[in-house]
Formats: sequence, structure tokens, C-alpha cells
Amino acid sequence: MEQSPVEQKAGMIYVFIDASNLWAAQKTKSKFLDYAKTTEYIKQKFNGTSIKVFYYTAYPAEGTRKYSLDGKHKFFTFLKKGLGIFVVKKELKRINVLTERGNIVEEKGNMDVEITIDSLHHLKKYGTAVFFTGDSDFLPLITYLRKHGKRVFVFSSRNNVSEELRTGADGYTDILNVDGIWGKELKHRAELDKERGNK
Repeated sequence: MEQSPVEQKAGMIYVFIDASNLWAAQKTKSKFLDYAKTTEYIKQKFNGTSIKVFYYTAYPAEGTRKYSLDGKHKFFTFLKKGLGIFVVKKELKRINVLTERGNIVEEKGNMDVEITIDSLHHLKKYGTAVFFTGDSDFLPLITYLRKHGKRVFVFSSRNNVSEELRTGADGYTDILNVDGIWGKELKHRAELDKERGNK
């Protein structure tokens, strides 16, 4: 039996992943998140019939790192083409700042506006929204979505989530406690450099 548009929207889950916040959780866990397993976990947890995932990230400009950025861009392509995740990316903005130590360059790549715009733009398409973030700046957005009949859930880690956000949604999940969504071991760059040096 075919679902009505209302039923379709009720079963539709939109997931908004703030990559910088998620990176903090992955470092704590020392493992990479497995996005395919995570998508399936969320779909089952919230009884979804369909799911759409958005991944928001800022990346370093070419020539600003001593290491190659090819792997990072290949990962973005894998998310998009391999898993069907919609990747929203932009280059880190480099800002010259005068400090007591002299002129330094700060990098900024906040994606809050992009996440907010997309969640509101697609408002009529989903019944459940899941945010991978711990930033309290999202509380007004979450409150707005709930007032408009959406179920809203927050996924983050205990060491990187604000109390307001943790209690302001319909539910909170500490992803560090979720089994079955983690992938390969995360090795810090120093470890990788050391391994390469031993080869």
C-alpha cells in the first residue's frame, strides 16, 4: 500500500553532521565513525522509512599544510558517491590577527549557517531531524524545529556537548557509548609519520 505524503514525511529522517564537532568525538574514541553503519543505526533507532545525510566540513587551503590533502578530498568523494551523503564543504578562511606575539594567521570554518539554512530549506520534507553537534548556538534552531512539529535529536560526545543542547532536544545520544557504529582505528599524524619513517 502506497504511503501518503504525510506518512512519507513522518518517516523521513534528515541528518546534519557538523564534522568539526564529530572529529572531537572520534579523537576521544580513537576510532573513525563508520558512516554506513551509523546511517543504518539512526534509521532503525527512529523507525525511519527513508534517510538523507548532510555532512558539513571546512578543509585547509592548498599549500597551508606539510602533508597532502588528497586523502581528505578522496574521503569527501567516497561519502558522496559511495554512500550517497550530501557533502557541504568550504575552504578554511585564513585571517591575519595582530596579537602580543605579533601577526598570526587564524583559520575559521564554522558551518553553523549552512546547517541552519539547509534544515530550514528542507523543513517540509522530513519528520525527524538528527544533529551531530554539541554547539549551544543550535538551541534556537532546535527549539524552532520542535515548535513546527519536528522530532529533533542530538548526537555528540559527553566531553563536547553543551548542557543546553543536551537537554533542549527530544533526546540526546552520547555516540561514545554506541556500539556497532565505529570503524577503523584512528591514528594521529605523529603515529603515521613514525610508521612511514620505519618503512
